[in-house]
Parts: sequence; structure tokens; C-alpha cells
Amino acid sequence: MCGDVEKPIYRFTVLFFNCLLTFGSYYCFDMPSVLQDQMEKDWHCNKTENATCCTDCLGMSPSDYNLLYAVYSWTNAFVVIFAGVFIDKYGNQIGALLFSAFCVIGSCVFALGTHYRGTDYMVPLMLFGRLVFGAGNGSLTIVQNRITSFWFAGKELALAFGFTLAFSRLGSVLNFFLTGHLTDAVGLKYTLWIGAGLCGLGFISSVIVGCLDVHGFRKLGMLDLINTQSKEMRISDVKRFSLSYWLVIFTIMFFYNGVFPFVADASKFIGDKYDFDDNTAAYIAGAVYDVSLLLSPFLGGFIDIFGKRGILCIACSVLTLPVFGLLAFSRVHPLISTIWLGIMYSVAAASMWPSIPLVVSQAVIGTAMGIATSLQMIGVGFSNLIVGEILSNRSDRSWQYVMIYLFVNIALCCVTSIALNYFEMKRGGILNLSRKEAKDLSDEGTENRDTETLVSPIND
Repeated sequence: MCGDVEKPIYRFTVLFFNCLLTFGSYYCFDMPSVLQDQMEKDWHCNKTENATCCTDCLGMSPSDYNLLYAVYSWTNAFVVIFAGVFIDKYGNQIGALLFSAFCVIGSCVFALGTHYRGTDYMVPLMLFGRLVFGAGNGSLTIVQNRITSFWFAGKELALAFGFTLAFSRLGSVLNFFLTGHLTDAVGLKYTLWIGAGLCGLGFISSVIVGCLDVHGFRKLGMLDLINTQSKEMRISDVKRFSLSYWLVIFTIMFFYNGVFPFVADASKFIGDKYDFDDNTAAYIAGAVYDVSLLLSPFLGGFIDIFGKRGILCIACSVLTLPVFGLLAFSRVHPLISTIWLGIMYSVAAASMWPSIPLVVSQAVIGTAMGIATSLQMIGVGFSNLIVGEILSNRSDRSWQYVMIYLFVNIALCCVTSIALNYFEMKRGGILNLSRKEAKDLSDEGTENRDTETLVSPIND
């Protein structure tokens, strides 16, 4: 009855196109980080003998620049909760098409804004573009995680999450390596249009993965059942989410509060403090994602087998603290810090996000992921604003204060991850179980595990 959809080749084909959903959007997300110098430098110049003109600069203030990230985060914080409910009710196919289209439209409006340089329209257009882009990219990630959670539940779940992260970070890595050179070759405006074109790749992938997903459900004989149960889902069901779920998402929020605002300003920080040129600073900042790209799939496979997700949450948060201590108080080469941060970020992503499907019913995974993403983006949005305000003061110690602020967020992550493990230990420690231990505790056959988890009642 099920045909080829039960074979590994089918679910890994789904995974490949699922990974491509966010490749282009992640390339676009951190383009401002690489282009921060051009965005903030004044494009005006005096025609004096020693003057140097930046003909492609935008003249944004540090507050306006950081607002580009804050608006993205706030939009995510508001939209993704409703997007999660929407996806649970109407399915992955519709969600993937809609939100990938938002990414394309938002990135195009953002690029269009640069054509109004020197006018009152530039910043509002760019902010509106980031707003639409944020509504699409955060929600698209929920679709991606929901597809991954179904097709790999009880199998290679963390490995699959690792591959989706790796593909996303491949987009980020290529941004840090290529965007500076593209800007030198074709200018800032056309570089942003190239990024918008890459978002079109995600839209094409959404068509393919949506068809594969629906075809698989139909072949498994589960399409009608899932549609019926999804329509029974109510937003009030979030009241039944366990304390473990809430501790997981607060752990995610505090950790990402440290990482994402750092990456957003890392190129300029490294250039200012360590006197590197723009391209070299971008390479060093991009090492966070370089390492994540290489490690994420392997870490995912390791965690699938050995478990210990909760313990790894503690480990990666504690071991991230020295990164911001070094950046704040030493002159140690920044590449050491960015590589180490990349390792810890990889461990965090491979252990924290795959923990969510283990503590909620798969029937409400979209809503659960939406709330998690929302809380994360609320934190990151406020952190970007705080960082922007600190840097706007232009104190000699501004960067040091930024690193101390990021350090505090990671310290709070340590607190929530310890609380998570304490509570999980009292409940049997599902997050720390290995694959073998989880199978030993299962009352049902392994062959039915992923299907039963998906269709278990919402109020179980």
C-alpha cells in the first residue's frame, strides 16, 4: 500500500528539497552584516583633494542598521505563532508556498529600497522589506521543521535537523564569503537583487517538497486522518504544553540572544577592534556559520544514537561563556572565538530544536515551533535594539559593553538548561535517552512509532 514512500530514499529526497527551502533566505538574512560598513558610511563627500567618496553607501545610522534586524525579529515574534497554527490547520504544502513567496517579495522590496538612497523613502522601504521577509522566513522554518519531524520521527530526527541547519548555514557561509566580492564587482544594489533571486530557489523547492509531502501522506493512507485532526487543533491547547517544553524554548531564546546579535555586528566589531579590512572581518565573523555547516549533520547523527540532549544544552551554554569573555577583555585573535562559538552553536542547534518534538504531540508541532520561534525572535529583537543603543553612544568601551550584555544572556541560558535537566530527571529524562533506551521503553513496535506519535490526540 505504502509503496516507495516508506523507503529511506523517499524521505531523504523529501529532506533534500526541504533543506533548499531556506538556503536562499538564509543567504539574504545576514547580507546586512557583511554590508554594514557600506550601509552606515555617508555617501556624500566634499570635492577636496584628499576626499574619498563612497558612491555606493547608504548613510544609515547604527540605530537604523540594527533596526533592520530588530524588525525582522519582531515580525517573526508576532507572525510565527499564527503561522504555526495556520500550518497545523492547512498543511505543509500551502504553508511552504505562501511563506516562501513572502521571502521573495520581502527581499525584492528590501533591494528596491536602496534605489531611493538619499530620500525619505529608503529606510521605510528597506524596513518594510525586512518585515515581509521576516514574516516569510521564520514561518518557512516552521514548515521545514514540521516536515522533518514527520518524516524522520523515531528514525534519524537529529541528523535530519542537522542537515536542514547545514543547508541553511551554507547560505549564510556563502554570504560571508561572496557578498563582499559581489559588491566590489557589481555594487551594493545589484548584490541585493542577486540575494533576492536566490530566494526564488526556495519558492521552487516549496512546490516540489509540498507535492512530495502530500503524495507521501496519501500513499501512507494518512492524509484524511491528519487533515481531520489538524482542524480540531485549538490555540487554547498551548495551555497543555509541559514545563519541559517551556524550559526548552527559554533555553533556546537566551542562547540565540547571545549568538544572533553578535553575528549581526561581528564584521564591524572585528574590523574596529582588531583592525582588519572589511572582507577579512567578514570571513572571521562567518566562521561561526562555517563550523556549523560542517558539524551540524555529524552532531545530529551522534545525538540520534547517544541522546543526552538536555546535558548537551548545559554543556554548550557553559562553554560559550568564555567566548564573550575573550572578546570583551582580551586581544586574542577573534578567529579563535568565532570558531569556538560556531562549535557551541552547532551543539545547541542539534540538541535544543530536536528536543521540541519529544515534549509535545506531533499534531501540534507547527504551533509548538511557532511559539518557540516567536519567543526566540522577541528576545533577539530586543537584544538587537539594546546593542544598537549601546553602539549609538559611541563610547570607547561600547563594544566591551555589548560583549558583556551577550555574556549575561548566555549565563541565563545556563540557568534555564540546568532547570530543564532537573525537571526532566524527575519525569524520567526523555531528552537524555539514547535511541536504544527509548526503544526499550516503548510499548509499541518500532515500525509504528512515528505514525502513532504523529496522530496521537492533542490532549494526551
